[in-house]
Amino acid sequence: MRYNGENQKKMNSTRLTIWVFMVLLMAIKANGQDRIITTGVPFLLITPDARAAGMGELGVATSPDSYAQQWNPAKYAFSENNSGIGLSYTPYLRQLVDDIFLGSLTYFNKINERSAWASSLKYFSYGNVQFNDLMSGTIIDQGSKRPNEITLDLSYSLKLSESFAMSVAGRFLRSDLKVHTDMDATSANSLGVDISGFYQSSTFNMGNLNGLIRGGFNISNIGPRLKYDEGGQMDFIPTNLRLGSGLDIVFDASNVLGVQLEFSKLLVPTPVAYYDDNNEFKGYRQPDIDFFKGIFQSFNDAPGGFQEELKEITWALGVEYLFAQTLALRTGYFNESEQKGSRRYITFGAGFKLNGMEIDISYLSSTSKIRNPLENTLRFSLSFNFDGSNKSDDQ
Repeated sequence: MRYNGENQKKMNSTRLTIWVFMVLLMAIKANGQDRIITTGVPFLLITPDARAAGMGELGVATSPDSYAQQWNPAKYAFSENNSGIGLSYTPYLRQLVDDIFLGSLTYFNKINERSAWASSLKYFSYGNVQFNDLMSGTIIDQGSKRPNEITLDLSYSLKLSESFAMSVAGRFLRSDLKVHTDMDATSANSLGVDISGFYQSSTFNMGNLNGLIRGGFNISNIGPRLKYDEGGQMDFIPTNLRLGSGLDIVFDASNVLGVQLEFSKLLVPTPVAYYDDNNEFKGYRQPDIDFFKGIFQSFNDAPGGFQEELKEITWALGVEYLFAQTLALRTGYFNESEQKGSRRYITFGAGFKLNGMEIDISYLSSTSKIRNPLENTLRFSLSFNFDGSNKSDDQ
């Protein structure tokens, strides 16, 4: 991406430049919808792994895998593997540029049969930003910058019973959006906490079939707002509540069909109308309150009342068919209200597992009038299981 202009050094902040770019990245879906909830570091809401992406971008109540850190770390306590590592790559806006992406690295380790810990690193690159000055009709190269955002987290999960576990995670967030050394903007840092729970039943009889039920919740990114500039507006981080459940239908030892349903809501205040001193309407913006108050206020602050609050809840439905613990076929659907972003899409995915290694891919096809930045994009994940990745079913 190239940025030209004589007045770039006169800017008192890079935030306008970057947020315009982020509108291109994350809010193409807005299109004049004024009360869409926005946050800082929105890349935290992008699905990093291809397994979840293939099932409508859900994962709070799916079976444990290497990428549970993103969805519900409490799942690690139920993992059949002693440890594992996951790598994923998500290209972003691939139809426009080729250097914007989300990369993720996750590692987990079971301490014993009741507890586990995990850590993950996520890196979002906004691509290379080239700077030029125009002096006397001549373009002078002023170098380039690569704005980026990064998170590093650590979680601990513990089984409280044979069927239920809880987890707590801590996260460091850094948003480095300054794009010129002459500008005053600084990197913004914050901390986030996740609290999650996961339930997994024993196998039970369903007539001629067997079944297994899972359920989960995760309140993620509970933490202070981001502040980029002295005196500037502070941005909420994407505190998010997920609730989900799933049913595995076991036809036999080689054929399992899983069905998942998940609901999600941002625990961030709804933008409200604001006016100037002459009582002239100037648009919508989020109230200037602390993050803790914002969490509770987010449940009843929509100007349209309860009906609008319901529109702020997204839902996803996913299906996964697993054959012989080796081949997986997936599909899903994600739905968001037209007034709150209009993200609506069908996803498809597949996975292949062999000798502790698993490769997953996914594909997204939008069903909305608003283009999705990940539309017609393939996502890839690679994971490895160690020390018991092929445990027998009776273990």
